[in-house]
Amino acid sequence: MAFLAVSGPFDFDLTTERFRVFGVDRASLWHEGGLHRVVGGREVRIEAAPGGVEVEPLDGETEPVVRAVLGLVFDLEAFYAWAADDDILAAMVPRLAGFRPSLSPDPFEMLVGAVTSQQVSLYSALAIRNRLIERFGERAVEAWAFPARERLAAAREDELVAVGFSRRKAEYVVALARSELDLDALAELSDDEVRARLVAQRGIGEWTAEWFLARHLARPNAWPAGDLALRKAVAPLDIDAARVRFHPFENLSAHYLLLSKRVP
Repeated sequence: MAFLAVSGPFDFDLTTERFRVFGVDRASLWHEGGLHRVVGGREVRIEAAPGGVEVEPLDGETEPVVRAVLGLVFDLEAFYAWAADDDILAAMVPRLAGFRPSLSPDPFEMLVGAVTSQQVSLYSALAIRNRLIERFGERAVEAWAFPARERLAAAREDELVAVGFSRRKAEYVVALARSELDLDALAELSDDEVRARLVAQRGIGEWTAEWFLARHLARPNAWPAGDLALRKAVAPLDIDAARVRFHPFENLSAHYLLLSKRVP
């Protein structure tokens, strides 16, 4: 295995917590102490190591995915210095030091996952997502590659209903797969432009667009105000007042607040 150094605070267990807490995730699989993803048809394993992680295989194709999954784009030191002056975050952040919010490396996978999670528990959403992966994806060794956009564009809505999607969500996913929206090009746009392009798609609302900004593009000011769990996490603050309070680190604040509720 090859070593990938991580500069700044980094806690592998906290960073990968989301891949264990809601159940088995076929596409981001926690297996025997390591995280597995399929990249370009190859299975990649990521393990904790002093000062970083061990990765096999590690090369020009897999490293960007590893960096995304481990949230290495985030500037935690700047966030920690700022959070030390906030009454809510000052006690919470040191307890969760080194947590880096994991990013979804593929924009289509991110959006399908978000649509799947609309108005259901994350446990239920993951179960449905796994059935979708097993029906339309490809298995490498332990992990599965998430279904390609082209594969779902060719699918029938009835096939998605058969794996647990509601009729309406099946329509949304197939329509997105068949749309002309260039998802990779969204990275070049401003937050407002990304929101506008996404909500123009049937079945994608502000909640989904905001999580796309947060968990795919790592935009610092993303704030999924419609998320029920986040609303509970900031209570008794008003959700809009909380957004102002946590500026300019809304994204990291939201992730730390949510994790604090899962890791008492």
